[in-house]
Amino acid sequence: MKLVKHISIIFFILITSMASAQVKFEAKVSKKSLGVNERLRIDFEMNKDGDNFTPPDFSSFNVSGPNQSVSNSWINGVRTYKKTYTYFLTPKSRGNFTISQATIVIDGTVYKTVPVKVTVTAAVDKPKDPNDPNFIASENIHLVAEISKTNPYLNEAISVVYKLYVSPNIAVDNWNEVDSPRYNDFWSQNINTQGQKVQNGTYKGEDYRYLVLRKTVLYPQKTGELNIEPLTLNLSMRVPTNRRDIFGGAIMTRVSKVVSAGNQTISVKSLPEQGKPADFTGAVGSFSFDVSSSKQVLDASESLQIKVGVKGNGNLKLFKLPKLSLPSSLEVYEPEHTENVKTNSAGMQGDISDSYTVVPQYKGKYPIPSISFSYFDLKSKSYKRLNSDEIIIDVQNGPLNNVSTSETNTTSNKQAVVLSNDQFAFIKTKTNFTSIRPSYFFKTNLFWSLLLLPFLLIPIAIVFRNKKASRDADVYGNRIRKADKLAKKYLSNAKKSLGQKEAFYIALEKALHNYLKAKLHIETNELSKDKIEELLLKKQVDAEVIKDFKGILESCELARYTPIDIVTMQDDFDKAAKTISLIDKQAR
Repeated sequence: MKLVKHISIIFFILITSMASAQVKFEAKVSKKSLGVNERLRIDFEMNKDGDNFTPPDFSSFNVSGPNQSVSNSWINGVRTYKKTYTYFLTPKSRGNFTISQATIVIDGTVYKTVPVKVTVTAAVDKPKDPNDPNFIASENIHLVAEISKTNPYLNEAISVVYKLYVSPNIAVDNWNEVDSPRYNDFWSQNINTQGQKVQNGTYKGEDYRYLVLRKTVLYPQKTGELNIEPLTLNLSMRVPTNRRDIFGGAIMTRVSKVVSAGNQTISVKSLPEQGKPADFTGAVGSFSFDVSSSKQVLDASESLQIKVGVKGNGNLKLFKLPKLSLPSSLEVYEPEHTENVKTNSAGMQGDISDSYTVVPQYKGKYPIPSISFSYFDLKSKSYKRLNSDEIIIDVQNGPLNNVSTSETNTTSNKQAVVLSNDQFAFIKTKTNFTSIRPSYFFKTNLFWSLLLLPFLLIPIAIVFRNKKASRDADVYGNRIRKADKLAKKYLSNAKKSLGQKEAFYIALEKALHNYLKAKLHIETNELSKDKIEELLLKKQVDAEVIKDFKGILESCELARYTPIDIVTMQDDFDKAAKTISLIDKQAR
């Protein structure tokens, strides 16, 4: 009996020592999926004390901590030890993140935790806890998105105004954007709100102060239910507590709070099919239309400008102007597109125009026929058509059109054909062919040329070989030439991709970037628009050419969010080729 008792004690001691010898070091998270406005708790637990604890990299989060706790317990004579390092993490943005390994040294051995994957989604509704200081903040601060119209037409302007409402008993120290809306399926432009002052207002019937943080104008590019993503802010503020100071004033506590404007949905109506003109290109708003000429009386070889312009309020940057139709006897150059458009809360306002340079070659009067422009009027909710006046171009001095003159004379001097028996007398019926003796090749000019040609090619080959060796040794120059070839290659790919929007604009953008690498001697990571403008100005390139180049890059970006037809693609391709040519000519 005693033997059994001793064996049981020894077995118990062995089991206890084995359990105590097994070291555990783990990372535990409160959740693996959270909203960008939520906090994540992560605990690094160990069952034996250690040294040199090293936390993982928390660069994707705002970190609070660590908090350290130690617990000892005895259960049925068995000691349980636990030491914990606790961190509270607030995500900086949406995405999938991996919390890497933490390390610690226990009894001379390095232990590591297993990496933890965490998914951060858009802002979510958080449960309310009236005993939490965060709840006090959430009840007294609100971020609101005010939308001017929730059921607009396609390409009708709407505005989104983001206001931060703060109760008078809350003090906001600072804020920063955690997540910005991306406005998929919209053409968008932010309006400058710098210098905005805090104003007094009401929120749900209560007095609040508010500040306008952002204004954005949107033009929907699709019909149906469209989602407007929320703006999310991280706020640092002070909120009152139930404690009082010696003077009876409420003691404030500092709170970090993430607030979101919430998702918004609008319903976009399609434009009516009834009465839609065949030449309608998507213009929506209220416009006037005009076609004018800089000259109506001139001499041949002089130039004039014919301007086709639209002015008013609406989606001025999102449709094409009608093309000018001119007589074939007038030499016409590609039009220069000009935009003078400002955007405010009501949308785009201003004018756009295409200016054609025309050079008449011959004397005469040339009519410029009337052209029309159609748009959808939002006030009357119907389509309207505007027509230009006919213009007569009078070319007073210059040569006559020889083609038309000769054709006129030929027509007026036609005579009847008189048939006779001798009408085929000019055809010879007898021949007087003579034999030709073969010539000899020896000592001819061709013989001496072929004999001397190899000797003439020797110095040319030597010069060519020296230039090739020098070219091969020029590593930097070869890199520039390679980039130039790539630009031509991508421009060729862009031409082949006409009609395929995404492939075309990707190829066009690559061509422009590689051209800049070749021309400006810069790498891809330096290709910001400000850097491009600065370097091109140093190369003495005209500001207008630089503006056109930046405009093409913006067109490549805008094409991802707007419908583009093949005519627009062809225009962008021609403009890119023309702009590259101008930069080549002007750059010093």
